[in-house]
Amino acid sequence: MSDVENEQNGGNGQRAVGTLTKKDFTSDQEVRWCPGCGDYAILATVQAFMPELGITPDNTVFVSGIGCSGRFTYYMDTYGMHGIHGRAPALATGIATARPDLDVWVVTGDGDGLSIGGNHLIHALRRNVNMKILLFNNQIYGLTKGQYSPTSEEGKVTKSTPFGSVDHPFNPIALALGAEATFVARTVDNDRQHLMQVLRQAAAHRGAAFVEIYQNCNVFNDGAFDLIREKPQGVHNQIRLEHGKPILFDEENRCVAVGDNGRLILAGVDDVSPDDIVVHDVHGRPSLAFALAHLAHGPTEPTCIGVFREVERPVYGEAMDKQIEVATERLGRGDLATLLHSGDTWTVG
Repeated sequence: MSDVENEQNGGNGQRAVGTLTKKDFTSDQEVRWCPGCGDYAILATVQAFMPELGITPDNTVFVSGIGCSGRFTYYMDTYGMHGIHGRAPALATGIATARPDLDVWVVTGDGDGLSIGGNHLIHALRRNVNMKILLFNNQIYGLTKGQYSPTSEEGKVTKSTPFGSVDHPFNPIALALGAEATFVARTVDNDRQHLMQVLRQAAAHRGAAFVEIYQNCNVFNDGAFDLIREKPQGVHNQIRLEHGKPILFDEENRCVAVGDNGRLILAGVDDVSPDDIVVHDVHGRPSLAFALAHLAHGPTEPTCIGVFREVERPVYGEAMDKQIEVATERLGRGDLATLLHSGDTWTVG
């Protein structure tokens, strides 16, 4: 940066927030995924989106675990941490709690986030830590060459299940809702407009935002999301959720309606009463979002994408900071050595 540019930017060597571009969030590392991987599209969209936030790269942190998605931190020109398997939400919890001024993002996969990292994920969501969690779901273990994952469908034949998986898969959206996450959404890797729209909503949310991204693994699980992902089919099978609007899809010829016993069903618009067509409410009862999450048994049927639920709840860390303030006012600043030697202590030997 020239002396003139530095002076224009306030003399601190940092680019002014208003002039940030995709280039400012793009590192000098060579992007290396399998050719055709859906991760490329997600990375390009995130890099293009970040300048919108008005937050400088040096106030942004990306944390990842193990898996193909773990490379993400190297390609973002921000602060980053590549943690061990499944621990990205735990690491990010520490960062977000200790430094609430930072913009914290977690990048994980269906294996990393829902297998060994499952407990870390649900606790970050229930605590409502102020972080954004992007879960790349390709329904397979890609980095280790094609074993079945926690989201692989029953009967899936892989290197580790040569006769077909007997495991029932996780529904990531239902799991997040069950953990009472305050923001839950789903989008698709190659739909740049929809992906960016969901990212905007997640970024604006205060608290834990969980975004599942259907991501094609063209080497080990190619075509798993074609019914939703490819334009000729997606236009008929994507059920796009928009707050305050009737849930219509298939060029508004079909809808989500209330059927017998209050169950949600898919029906032709002309086959049901307009009063029975469901109007989406992201702030409403959790039962609606949970029912929408279970409309499809997987991406081989018409499937909901968009924001399922968004509510407000106290952010983890804020209450803890208040407790520390109150304790300091009452007791004064504590002494760590005194604390460690207080209470039940023993001398051995």
